[in-house]
Amino acid sequence: LIALGELHIGAIRICDFGELCKIKQIFILPQYQGNGFAQEAIRLGETLYPDAVRWELDTILQEEKLCYLYEKMGYVRTGKTRMIKEGMDIVFYEKLK
Repeated sequence: LIALGELHIGAIRICDFGELCKIKQIFILPQYQGNGFAQEAIRLGETLYPDAVRWELDTILQEEKLCYLYEKMGYVRTGKTRMIKEGMDIVFYEKLK
């Protein structure tokens, strides 16, 4: 849950596999996007799992703002992509501690 005071503005889902954690979902309500809330949620999420030495996530390649966000947060493309349909590809990221 991502909150601004008492207001729920989004959520993040992290799966913990010990030394590997995966960010499975993150979203911020549209009216709160662009204010750093996703960055802060990722930073906080990463601190909650100190044993993780590797982080993974995937997103839609054509969603340039999401790719920019993850790259800004230190995630790098693994080189793996998967086509979902014409014009929609999944790109995979990782971050090592």
